Amino acid sequence: MVSPEKKVFVSGCFDLLHSGHVAFLTEASSFGDLYVGIGSDKTISELKGRVTINTEEERKYMLEALKVVKKCFVNSGSGILDFYSDMVDLKPDIFVVNEDGNTPEKSALCLKLGIDYKVLKRIPYSNLPKRTTTELRRITAFPYRIDIAGTWIDQPYVSEHYPGSAIVASIEPTTEFFDRSGMATSTRRVALEMWPGGMPFGDPENMAKMLFRFDNPPGKTEISGSQDALGIMLPGINKLVYNCKNYWPEKITNVLDEDIISWLESHLYLIPLWPRKAGYNVLKVTKLNKTNVKALADAADGCWEAIKNKDLNGFAKYFNDSFYAQVTLFPGMLNDELSEVLDTYGNRALGWKLSGAGGGGYLILISEKKIDKGISIKIRRKNLMI
Repeated sequence: MVSPEKKVFVSGCFDLLHSGHVAFLTEASSFGDLYVGIGSDKTISELKGRVTINTEEERKYMLEALKVVKKCFVNSGSGILDFYSDMVDLKPDIFVVNEDGNTPEKSALCLKLGIDYKVLKRIPYSNLPKRTTTELRRITAFPYRIDIAGTWIDQPYVSEHYPGSAIVASIEPTTEFFDRSGMATSTRRVALEMWPGGMPFGDPENMAKMLFRFDNPPGKTEISGSQDALGIMLPGINKLVYNCKNYWPEKITNVLDEDIISWLESHLYLIPLWPRKAGYNVLKVTKLNKTNVKALADAADGCWEAIKNKDLNGFAKYFNDSFYAQVTLFPGMLNDELSEVLDTYGNRALGWKLSGAGGGGYLILISEKKIDKGISIKIRRKNLMI
């Protein structure tokens, strides 16, 4: 029997309150008196690139109306650890998160403060359907893009040194990835602006061209690579071949084979880190030359062949090769903080890399077995979303 004097703390957005939230809060309250910190409207806008449906006052009111919640307050900080000072003041015995909200930073913070850290699985109450805010936001049915290998090759200032391929996959929004995370969230926001009613009808490549042009209007100085638009709009797994001059690939090869897609899904896991910090500039130091870019291109080709052959060890090798080729080209992708996270998971996975341009985002792992607390992906099949 848990002592009722124990303080239990949870923190989150809790927009569009649903049965999944209630089940989570009810389970969290079983450990003691439950205190809930919610992200401010400003913080959520900064992290997720969207405004909330319900204001912070409305969300606080609804949460305090739940009998399992002892007290609710708006977190006073900002960023992914916006609750830090509130946690220090509250001095909880237990901090509870769900699988999607689990991050190394939160775990380390609890270890530092001597707080018990618990990660709960998403288990719906009784026979109710599993609910997430993402499922309820029909407008956000747009997929995300995950880059598997060859990141940066879609920029002519990279491919001018040596041509090569980017390997990308379109993934369904089974979780709401935070902004500035390397999952093409900024291009996805543009897509939502273009097509507020959902995924458009039409040829996916043509739709991707429209999205790329809208995402890069005349005068824009930093061009978003075309792999973002293509990764969102093209179903399945895609190899995008770039020559030395153009932003658009000269050839696209698509894999929609169910066995291959299922195989890849069963071996990829994402670990949330933190959004890239404001002012992060990965282009501050570059080492662009033919040898370094060729290493990136060769690794992508190796990944592609290993994926097609469902060769896990080969895939892991070239996946790592691709990541360290990226870091060689752009040393700012990796710092001491990220290296510590890699060390934590290095002995649990066969391969690893950071999503996008590094500096945070997600750690993508390849493993033969399920990674504890890792987020699984679901690759979008053809015509599943329209």
